[in-house]
Amino acid sequence: LRRTDDNLTALRAAQEAFWQAIQAGEDAVAADFQFQLEIARATQNVHFAAMLGALGATVIPRARLARDLPDEPRATAYLERVHAEHEAILAAITCHDAEAARTAMRIHLANSRERRRALSQPPAR
Repeated sequence: LRRTDDNLTALRAAQEAFWQAIQAGEDAVAADFQFQLEIARATQNVHFAAMLGALGATVIPRARLARDLPDEPRATAYLERVHAEHEAILAAITCHDAEAARTAMRIHLANSRERRRALSQPPAR
């Protein structure tokens, strides 16, 4: 309800950068953070955006763990799941559907917590 067309353009650009990073075999942390920051900006709450900006990419769970995800196919699948979650958030924001955006973000945060937990576990032997 609060996002502007400029916010939507910035969100789409960040999501596209995320996808391009996946395709290039990169960790996509910078693009992921940019997407999160653009969501914060779309709230039109300058304090929220400033706080997130101050925290930086450390809000991305895999940025705080090992920079390298497991082998390439698993890393790609991991990032593709994150991308799909971002798509759900973006779709809801695009449609001005606050409840769907909240739900999509809650799912994304819960899944991120579980992915972080799985990444922090020692490898199975």
